[in-house]
Amino acid sequence: MTFLDMLHTAGQRNASMLCVGLDPDPARFPGAWRGDASKIADFCASIVDATADLAIAFKPQIAYFAAHRAEDQLERIVAHIRRVAPHVPIILDAKRGDIGSTAEQYAVEAFERYQADAVTLSPFMGFDSVQPYLKYPGKGAFLLCRTSNPGGDDLQNQRLASVPGQPLLYEHVAQLAQGPWNLNGQLGLVVGATYPDEIARVRALAPTVPLLVPGVGAQGGDARATVQAGWTANGPLIVNSSRAILYASSGDDFVDAARRVALETRDTLQAARAL
Repeated sequence: MTFLDMLHTAGQRNASMLCVGLDPDPARFPGAWRGDASKIADFCASIVDATADLAIAFKPQIAYFAAHRAEDQLERIVAHIRRVAPHVPIILDAKRGDIGSTAEQYAVEAFERYQADAVTLSPFMGFDSVQPYLKYPGKGAFLLCRTSNPGGDDLQNQRLASVPGQPLLYEHVAQLAQGPWNLNGQLGLVVGATYPDEIARVRALAPTVPLLVPGVGAQGGDARATVQAGWTANGPLIVNSSRAILYASSGDDFVDAARRVALETRDTLQAARAL
């Protein structure tokens, strides 16, 4: 199955737009696991088991594994997801942005070593930095477009005087992803949940590409506003929540708490479609 096929299947089967982000921070692990980086895989597996029937995707953030020399545990988590939720796609959050042979090696890392179904990329070195990933049939690539951090305005909200219509930079990225760069229908866009007006603008410019929306939960994004701005019947919406689910409890009930928050978020997102 292609990444888009998996998205459709998981979305329908789990009635979900919720992406569960896997950002394991040993300093926030529960009980006896706290501070123990060797428990990263165990912690993430517990979260996956608790939310596998609620998620449209899982999104491991590579830095949380690499910082603790836990890349092997990331491989174990991917294998675990394949066993317990083979219909749920895996988005590797790496935000790579290089060109040439280096980009080719990053693509090998994402799609061959870690067996991800999609990866996040920075597009600001141009199409050269995206093309190597598109050589993998059926895989997805999400381009940073309008991110949720305040500093995103420094570049993303600047007007391009040399481009017809003088779009803002993030608008131009959206147009490229919907059009000339999307050679095989593999591209999606990353748009932060803290800017619902910009989500709506991106969706207007890119009506059919998947939107990956981080920032719901601990970062303060509004789930209902996100769905109302970005959901359409023909454009997949993937709304990520990480810390609010992972660290819903610091006690022995962390699995039950994670499931409860994931279920509430999933249901809130689904209900917003009807508003």
